[in-house]
Amino acid sequence: MAGTTGAALAAAGLTGAAPAAAASAAGRGRRRREFRGVWLATVANRDWPSRAGLTAEEQRAELLAHLDTAVARRLNAVVLQVRPTADALWPSPYEPWAQCLTGVQGRDPGWDPLGTAVAEAHDRGLELHAWFNPYRVANHTDPTRLVAGHPARLHPEWVLPYGGKFYYNPGLPEVRRFVQDAMLDAVRRYDVDAVHWDDYFYPYPVAGQVFDDDAAYAEYGADFPDKAAWRRNNTDLLVSETAARIKEIDRHVDFGVSPFGVWRNAATDPEGSDTSAGVQTYDDLHADTRKWVREGWIDYIAPQLYWNIGFAAADYAKLLPWWDEVVRDTGVGLYVGEALYKCGDPAQPAAWQDPAELSRHLTLAARHPGVRGHCFFSAKEVGSDRIGAMAAVVADHYPTRIRPPR
Repeated sequence: MAGTTGAALAAAGLTGAAPAAAASAAGRGRRRREFRGVWLATVANRDWPSRAGLTAEEQRAELLAHLDTAVARRLNAVVLQVRPTADALWPSPYEPWAQCLTGVQGRDPGWDPLGTAVAEAHDRGLELHAWFNPYRVANHTDPTRLVAGHPARLHPEWVLPYGGKFYYNPGLPEVRRFVQDAMLDAVRRYDVDAVHWDDYFYPYPVAGQVFDDDAAYAEYGADFPDKAAWRRNNTDLLVSETAARIKEIDRHVDFGVSPFGVWRNAATDPEGSDTSAGVQTYDDLHADTRKWVREGWIDYIAPQLYWNIGFAAADYAKLLPWWDEVVRDTGVGLYVGEALYKCGDPAQPAAWQDPAELSRHLTLAARHPGVRGHCFFSAKEVGSDRIGAMAAVVADHYPTRIRPPR
């Protein structure tokens, strides 16, 4: 792994061994170990910092505590959200400092969170995947609440309100170029192990709301049969162009995407999964996630399979083999997104009140050769472990620490 010395790995207690299924999986012509990741979310202070306005020292201490918890849970990767709402957790020339740090967008927090996270993660034998959200600008629609000089204020024609939020318009070529520039600045500056995106491309549908990109469609969509096909192509361009630019900067940096877990339902498309989910990424988010795997644009896919085994609309036990088939013979890694946050939540179905549910997911996944690991949402729950579900995963599946996949 880039930035990690053999001495540091030995000091962290890492072994060179890996479970046979993970060790035997070949990725892009090289052997890959098991991925054991955790998402560390910063949007709205979900995981870290615990609240906006902590001192630099307090923020740093909390960050290191999350990294130490990952080590204690025998994980080997942290997926840190570094661009939550068109702002940055590093001194970016493109976008302002993130509001989640100081409580004021654009205010210098007095330290470099991303630089610190990369160095401290590597010192602990952890990979650091930099997690970006491409198009979300704000969780509101008031441009005056954005810092003066924010790109969305300098270019109001780039921005569309939808469902009470602001988004950059994916149909504008200048927007796609800008968001790539903003994200890739971090890849040029820091020794990150991967660029990571979550499930937000075109926004999730909101009843009664219209994402008003008619003008962009009129200007750029003439070659497409309908707006949906044009939108999917816009997302394809974002993914393929970013993939190529990452490798131009550093061919060792991976590119991974964590989409909503259902590509299409079988009732919509016979090649879809045996599900009846209310959202389909292909149709609703205009994200052809299966295509990105088949084209080899991404190095790994981490579908959010956030449902229990036996859940009628989207059964984990049915989605897992569907995704295993998608990645077969592609060289793309499959890291399964796991809903640790649901464990012990009284609002969730009965299955999530059983501390063994999540461990059963990993047992089932071990039977599928395309699965090379798991990622847990999210860091707060990895630490608090409400009903001991994470402890059960560690006891049952992570007997020792292992080196990160690369």
